[in-house]
Amino acid sequence: MGQSLVKNYIHIVFSTKHRMPLIKPDIESRIHSYLGGICNHYESPPIIVGGYVDHVHILCMLSKKIALMEFVKELKSKSSKWVKTIDQDLDSFYWQDGYGAFSVNPSEIDIVVKYIQNQHQHHSKKSFQDEYRSFLKKYKVEYDERYVWD
Repeated sequence: MGQSLVKNYIHIVFSTKHRMPLIKPDIESRIHSYLGGICNHYESPPIIVGGYVDHVHILCMLSKKIALMEFVKELKSKSSKWVKTIDQDLDSFYWQDGYGAFSVNPSEIDIVVKYIQNQHQHHSKKSFQDEYRSFLKKYKVEYDERYVWD
């Protein structure tokens, strides 16, 4: 086979360090747009970027040219550096060390998009930690609670 044909939809989730509520409404869309720009730079077109005050969700089509681990590292490091430049109060902005990444069936893209669009409403009832545990359970990811949060 001469071609490498790939179509991997990935739902990436990560929080601010210690889940600090630093993603305020006045900068939220700018952060999401910046993350989307990084996705485009790495040829991983974003479908949607959203989240809440303490975390982000990125649904994108992962490029065949970059490993997921490297892609997330670039997303987090480049955006963290940029966030610190937009407001002095964000000098201590960091993302958590870890992340979650889950493959998405192409037939479920619309469901995930709607889920990400409704993050503010969703988190009026459920914490990020409970949301994340739900993902881990849904995707049958084994984990040790002691090492999930930072």
